[in-house]
Amino acid sequence: MATKEQYDMWTREFMESWKQLDWKKTLETLDKNVEYYENPIDIPCRDFNEVIGLWDVVADNQKDIIYDYKIIAYNDTTCIINWQMTRIMTKTNKKQDIDGIFQVSLNEEGKCTYLKQWRYTKE
Repeated sequence: MATKEQYDMWTREFMESWKQLDWKKTLETLDKNVEYYENPIDIPCRDFNEVIGLWDVVADNQKDIIYDYKIIAYNDTTCIINWQMTRIMTKTNKKQDIDGIFQVSLNEEGKCTYLKQWRYTKE
């Protein structure tokens, strides 16, 4: 049973570690058995190693991250977060603007047990 403050704390930790390109710290915000959807219509990651594979490239492929977020709705089991980000993709040196939605659930330890995201990216 999570509170708005717990969802806010989780989102800050998740986004700030992403901004710092500290993908290992980002992974610490997730439960090892997280149901993780990189894209909403895909099947979730099969295991935590697949989640690691999504994140271990972050420090190499992006930089100069600026983000903001707002909790849109929540209850004790689910939170909907609207987030925005700008970043530079290192291989192309192109700026991306992203507007996304996270749907998350947290366990008693404050780790994410369910993450599904929808996002729109503009270069």
